[in-house]
Amino acid sequence: MNISALQPTNIKTSNGITAVHFSFNGPAGKIEALLTAPETNNDFNAISVICHPHPLHGGTLTNKVVHIAAKAMNDLGVPALRFNFRGVGQSQGEHDNAVGEREDLLAAIEQIQQLYPRRELWLVGFSFGAYIALATAHQSKAKKLITIAPAIHLYDFNQIVLPNNDWLLIQGDADEIVPAKEAILWAEQLEHPPTIAVLHDAGHFFHGRLNELRDIIVKHINP
Repeated sequence: MNISALQPTNIKTSNGITAVHFSFNGPAGKIEALLTAPETNNDFNAISVICHPHPLHGGTLTNKVVHIAAKAMNDLGVPALRFNFRGVGQSQGEHDNAVGEREDLLAAIEQIQQLYPRRELWLVGFSFGAYIALATAHQSKAKKLITIAPAIHLYDFNQIVLPNNDWLLIQGDADEIVPAKEAILWAEQLEHPPTIAVLHDAGHFFHGRLNELRDIIVKHINP
């Protein structure tokens, strides 16, 4: 990876992980991003992009669930790109009700694919970000998809082209925001249902359960 090409604003290296804070051009202006990349090459020849929860309800790339998902990717040896949707943090533009945010994700995918060409793409999303990742998975040709507490109550998931690939859905059954039973039932009835992992007594933000969340992701990909 050519870090200098990113024109980073900050670089840190710790425990074999290099974290690069930078920005790139998106459809609505500059997009703030954080790339965490293991120093060693991964056996999966993969890259990952992770989408944060709802921008109008405090969702950012520093969200704890997003952070632990990036850690899971790094533990697997896979670079993880987190970014702020338009209008969040230092990202320019305004919230576009999950329409422009798909374009933001496609721009982020293009950015990391330029850094790591010829690697397969994995998408991860939490809540609102799960919808964006799912809605973009087919177009971006993602090989793996992980949706965490998808915002089934906010958007019509039946209006998007669903992937037929390696897809993991993680849901806490004590979720106080996403109706857990509805989300699980929807997923189970799909023509190509995902692997469903239910964390009992876990709320929407998985307080006190983040390490379990990480373990589910890692063991699903590398059993």
